[in-house]
Amino acid sequence: MICLGIDPGVGLLGYGIVSQLGDDMRALDYGAVATAPGRPLSERLGALYAEVCQKIEEYEPDIIAVEKLFFGRNKTTAEMVFQARGVVLLAASLGGYVPYEPKPSEVKLAVCGNGTAEKSQVQGMVRCLLGLKEIPRPDDAADALAIAITGLSLAVYDSANRVTVQ
Repeated sequence: MICLGIDPGVGLLGYGIVSQLGDDMRALDYGAVATAPGRPLSERLGALYAEVCQKIEEYEPDIIAVEKLFFGRNKTTAEMVFQARGVVLLAASLGGYVPYEPKPSEVKLAVCGNGTAEKSQVQGMVRCLLGLKEIPRPDDAADALAIAITGLSLAVYDSANRVTVQ
């Protein structure tokens, strides 16, 4: 099973593609898509959309996971991130996916076993779980890999608890 995990953002959108076969998980690709701050927002969102669509086409993931966000203070930052998240959800929908949308605490719980884990703990566990030599950089890429790992966990849980009605 392959999951495309997305850490949404307009300036920097993290992505991570993780494959799982049994207990073995591997990072197939990860990184971040940067957009130029001086460009119009519509152009930046269009670039993010194109990159997400390209990753979907290239890797043909079985599932997509995009972090559900909560912002308490900075409404301008929240608005930008929510717009990037909307573009990702659109790309997923047009690709035929219903993405998993884990909250940050769910990502921490899935990766570290603790919903209040520190960012450095999550990054260290991502490195360990995927057998990487170093913590993935930038942070957005490590976060996206954690989101992909969570998506895989949610998919396994769904398949184990699926009820069929006849």
